Order: sequence, then C-alpha cells, then structure tokens
Amino acid sequence: MRRAGDSTTFDDHIPIHDEFVYCLGAATEVLKFGPWRDLKKTTDGFPPDVLFLIIPGNPGVVGFYKTFMQSLYCGYKKRYPVWAISHAGHCSPPLGMDMSDGEVLKSILLFPTIERMAQSPQGKIMTPILCSLRYIVYMPLYLLSFLPEVMKASLVKFALRGIKSVDESSLTASLDLFRVECSVNAMYMGSQEMLKVLERDDVTIKNNLNKLIFYYGASDHWCPVQYYKDLKKDFPDGDIWLCSRGIRHAFVLDSSKEVASIIIDMLGKVL
Repeated sequence: MRRAGDSTTFDDHIPIHDEFVYCLGAATEVLKFGPWRDLKKTTDGFPPDVLFLIIPGNPGVVGFYKTFMQSLYCGYKKRYPVWAISHAGHCSPPLGMDMSDGEVLKSILLFPTIERMAQSPQGKIMTPILCSLRYIVYMPLYLLSFLPEVMKASLVKFALRGIKSVDESSLTASLDLFRVECSVNAMYMGSQEMLKVLERDDVTIKNNLNKLIFYYGASDHWCPVQYYKDLKKDFPDGDIWLCSRGIRHAFVLDSSKEVASIIIDMLGKVL
C-alpha cells in the first residue's frame, strides 16, 4: 500500500521523490532520484533501461545515501533512475500517512557483511551490547527524543567529530536515530545479524557469480581482509575487489562521491 510522498529538488536542481509504502504494516521509505516516479508510466512511454536500487546497511536510513545517489545519478548523465529503499520500520513516516520485475544486471556488495559477523573485530565488541545490553539504552534514547532539533544536531556533530568532512545528508539522516522506534529496530536488527549471519552462502554466490561484484575494505572491522582472501581463494573467477583508498565501512559519512565514482568505473563495460 503506497502513501503519497513529497517531490523536491536536490543540488543541481535534481528532482527527487520521497515516498512511503507499508511493508507488512511497517512504514518503508523509498527515495527516488530522477524524474521517474513510476517506471511503468513514463512521459514518453519508454521506461529507462537500468534502475540502480540501493539497499542500505544498518541502521537502514536512506537519507544517509543522498550524496551517494546524487553522484551515481549525475555520473551517468541523469540517464538512469537511482532509488533507495529503507529497512521496514527504520524511518519516520509522514503524518497521516511497485517496482517492475526486471532483470538484475549486476549486484554490487559494498563492504559486504555476509558472513561471520559476530567473529569480526567489531562484532566481538558489539555482540554483547546488541544482544544483551541494548535494553538499557532505550530509556536514555526516549529522553533524548524530547530534545530540540538544534541540540540533537549538536550531539550528532559531536559524535562524528573524528571525521573531517561529514556529509551534510548524513547529519540530517542521523536525526532519525533519535526516534525510539527507529533506534530500537536498528539495534534489534543488529542483534539478529550477530546471531544469524554466520557461514557464507556459497551456493547462492556460485549460482550468481557472473552477476556479483564484491568490494571489501582494507581496514574494515566488520569484514576483515581475511574474509576477502577467503572469498578470493574459493571463487578465483569472481569479480572481487579490495579497496586501496582507505575508505571506511560507513562510507556514506564522508566518501559517497568517491564510492559512486568507483562503481561507475566498475560498470563501464556493462552500461
């Protein structure tokens, strides 16, 4: 079931559509860059050949990806729609509040947390917090939700002070995490990731290897270099990359344009 969304413009007068759907009763945000709101109903009767669909990592808030989406959209001269879909229940729906079945050309897994998450360096730290101690955070979050927006923004800037050039879209998107339901969903999802993302799904990878691109970080504490080496060893013919630019796991905080440029280069022979 779809709820009407807002149409606005981003930098360089790029049209964006911010829509909400209900997925099993949970509000889900769909952010669309470009003039296309419905790929089945275009003004000229010809749908675009390619759709870039962004599925975010935890906390699943699409606002973090605005600059990344803009860079992809402009990098391809505004020829292709770039959409992102939030995790269900991880967004703030408006008050009062379908994609077509097409062929997947490529699936690009950026800094992929697809195996042994609890055994990763960051997982060893976060597993007890997310699985056992997250409940003690709920009350402070509830109290923080009553702060004025200006104070919330100041807290976000303080928390991200170690990053030299934080993307403005990320600062705005971070404010959603002051909503208790958004943070609770994100932390619960994190706990399930620690418990259920265990062994790599080699069968699925093997069956779809020609459509998969893996891009690992050289200093990623969620998916260490050893995971890259293991995958490279088991699938020597796979399109598997190791970042040489020092980009962090949460690239949307400060490296969206750089990662978008990398993707455009990767897909040079495909699109």
